[in-house]
Amino acid sequence: QVQLVESGGGLVQAGGSLRLSCAASGRTLSDYAMSWFRQSPGKEREFVAGTSRGGGRTFYPDSVKGRFAVSRNNAANMLYLQMNSLKPEDAATYYCAAKYQDFGAYVYTGLSDFDYWGQGTQVTVSS
Repeated sequence: QVQLVESGGGLVQAGGSLRLSCAASGRTLSDYAMSWFRQSPGKEREFVAGTSRGGGRTFYPDSVKGRFAVSRNNAANMLYLQMNSLKPEDAATYYCAAKYQDFGAYVYTGLSDFDYWGQGTQVTVSS
């Protein structure tokens, strides 16, 4: 079992930055590919950033590429999402997710790929 707890959300003006954190407990994070998703009211949950087990591979959709950066500290069991140049359309609840991976260095982007989810942290962007 892996427990994931997100933090770092809040209110920010358009153009500003936020850094989200995801603290993992229960298992070592180095056994898991990790990703961030977001969901706003009335919309489906969508992928925004992913990283392989060791952090050597990352992937972003075009909507956030160049503005968001995912990173991880496996020794500390932490995952991060640095969000810059925030736009009102980035406002959502952000979730981290973990997928057990016993070999390979893949990045996963599908909702059904993941074994564990956090409860989410709210990001509000004012225009």
